[in-house]
Amino acid sequence: MLCQDGRVSSAPVPMWRRLTAEFLGSAFLAAVVIGAGIAAQRLSPGQTGLQLLEDAAATAAGLFAIILMFGPVSGGHFNPVVSFVDAFFGGLSWRDATAYLPAQVAGCVAGAGAANVMFALPAVTISAKHRASPAHFLSEVIATLGLMLVIFALVRSGRARSAPAAVGAYIGAAYFFTSSTSFANPAITIGRMFSNTFAGIAPSSVPSFIGAQIVGGVLAVGVIKALYPDVTPAEAADVIVPHGQAGSASARAAHDGTSPFTDRPSGPAQPR
Repeated sequence: MLCQDGRVSSAPVPMWRRLTAEFLGSAFLAAVVIGAGIAAQRLSPGQTGLQLLEDAAATAAGLFAIILMFGPVSGGHFNPVVSFVDAFFGGLSWRDATAYLPAQVAGCVAGAGAANVMFALPAVTISAKHRASPAHFLSEVIATLGLMLVIFALVRSGRARSAPAAVGAYIGAAYFFTSSTSFANPAITIGRMFSNTFAGIAPSSVPSFIGAQIVGGVLAVGVIKALYPDVTPAEAADVIVPHGQAGSASARAAHDGTSPFTDRPSGPAQPR
């Protein structure tokens, strides 16, 4: 949370506000992914490549904006894998990560329903699009691994403010370089099950995708520890973007031997 002078507040954000932010952010994310998929399918019938490009572009831009909207409150996770990897590195308590999970899943389900209704479809339609295959499994492992590396590399190198753009860009690119179109998120995987549209996934394919995403998250922990062995809890607390966790700025500064606000301009608060 930002103070009026542009600094990060030392007061922790109440849990109900963080859960609300995770719910709403996840709902907007699902609405963007599914709604853009429906629009692409209608605007470009029979042109699968163009439909994918339209959905990817909307998702990349939408994710960037959504993280900016809700990140200062909850960190902008919207993804159980992000939350639990963050908990492993001490940036979030295991209890809080566990609380984030149902909010993220419920938000994605609600967002799927909203997207359906916005395009005059029934609120709930179960997808018939089967996606489970060895190639899809490997794609989800790699997509999830890459997403975690993007996030934690930026935090460790002091570039957390670039995370919204970087995460959006990575997911947009991964729509094309993975055969699964890069779900990389168990919550959105569950949400997309409730829309029988371009972006949907059949219930029978969901366990494979979630299993692959968990494997990707576990591998990411090992790779992050190898590449960035001194990731501190204070740094991890800034995932995905700096937010109102008590003491994160001062603790990080103590670790780095710098002032906690040397990278922040003086004077009035600056746009994030």
